[in-house]
Amino acid sequence: MDHKPMLLITRLALATCLACFVSVVALAQGHGEERHNTRLVGTHHLQARSAYHPLPVEQAGRRILYVGHHAGEAVNPLTGDLEVNGTSILDVTDPAEPVYLRHIPATGMGAGAQMVQVCAGSELPAGEPGRTYLLRSNGNVSHEIWDVSEPSEPAFVTTVAGMGRTPDGQQHTHKNWWECATGVAYLVGTRNGWRAPRVIQAFDLARPGTPRHIRDFSLDGVQPDSIGPVPGGSGVHEVVRRGNRLYVSYGTSRDGVLQVLDRGRFLEGDPRAASPVASSPSGLRFPEIGRLDLPSYWGGHTAFPLIGVEIEDYVSNRDHRIRDFVVLVSESVANQCQEPRHAVFFVDVTDEAHPWPVSTFQVRESAAGFCDRGGRFGPHGTQWDMQAPFYKRLQVFSWFNAGMRVVDVRNPFDPIEVGYFIPATTANTDERCVTVGGEERCRIAIQTNNVEVDDRGLIYLVDRANTGLHIVELTGQAARVLGG
Repeated sequence: MDHKPMLLITRLALATCLACFVSVVALAQGHGEERHNTRLVGTHHLQARSAYHPLPVEQAGRRILYVGHHAGEAVNPLTGDLEVNGTSILDVTDPAEPVYLRHIPATGMGAGAQMVQVCAGSELPAGEPGRTYLLRSNGNVSHEIWDVSEPSEPAFVTTVAGMGRTPDGQQHTHKNWWECATGVAYLVGTRNGWRAPRVIQAFDLARPGTPRHIRDFSLDGVQPDSIGPVPGGSGVHEVVRRGNRLYVSYGTSRDGVLQVLDRGRFLEGDPRAASPVASSPSGLRFPEIGRLDLPSYWGGHTAFPLIGVEIEDYVSNRDHRIRDFVVLVSESVANQCQEPRHAVFFVDVTDEAHPWPVSTFQVRESAAGFCDRGGRFGPHGTQWDMQAPFYKRLQVFSWFNAGMRVVDVRNPFDPIEVGYFIPATTANTDERCVTVGGEERCRIAIQTNNVEVDDRGLIYLVDRANTGLHIVELTGQAARVLGG
């Protein structure tokens, strides 16, 4: 019997298996930097803490970056202490050399301090000039205000609101929005008896040390003693304000709802009612101008308004060549694509009473085999900054293991990707695991969590898997779009 063919087959099989092994090992070990029309300016490890949200602020002639963190703990090299994850404060005046100034640990059930907002005392109606105030979530139990006038020496001011519980015992905080010019803050958290863990708690924080509660709010059907299915999944994810409108996203990754509210009606309530801001069905419906209910498999993580977009291709049209949109992000939540594919939706709200999706943006999985890379693949959030040079030109999205994506939105009917940046994994990058068909699959991959931009044209991205902060600038076509 000639064993040569069998030997050849065996060798080929071994080679194939070895190739597969090498491929699996490579995936498990992470990957290098990938970029298009972008350039890395600076990095910081953030003490290897899982990061959620970056907020760059111009403060007393310096550029200060405040970073909210997920739950966890790490040793703080500045103190030598093991500290629960909270809020990191960095000086990024020189973006090439970020300087870590301070870490403020959270005290709220070990759940981090994901969200940060900052207002100068000179901007707030009753704030103290020369002071700077930070509003943050504190684990799952409260929202707090800190004095960060000297960023390296933060001082606690007050607890704004403690969290209640849902009828089934859930307790959460999440994102917030703070209007510096008015002091009104829209906090997301749990109120006793409400049927979803995340509702809006509106507060007057014009005088930061003495918060005044305005009202609680969610979709009709979430309030205490309501019956039937609970709309909006896990509830409010975040509130974004522009002008006299509040754009509210519900559901995060499923049962999504986009709601457009009249801000004046929201704050003042129905003047015809005995209790204008009561959480009655009519009271909750009164501020609503427009609403879009998504299919059960898509949610509302972020609703970002693009108002007054002058579309070049529509210049010859008599009507509606200038239009209003909302960028609606449905969040990916499952590792290695064990979920429906999520996307970014561009919703036309020119007729506010009838919001309608007109386009989507997605990253092609086949472009780099993202489902096999590990961790989540899909969108998470977008920038909040509404100033030049980015606003209505470029929208930046966090896309977990596909890094940060830069999209030309000058025509929201036809969004076009013009750049991306995927950081390299490091020794700090955490492994992500998922069980598929009884087999546990673990990979080390970037998990770009949230992004923000500033007026210098810089993009700040932070990583959920402990990889830290990356500061990026645009090049090539992306830079040309940014510059007009």
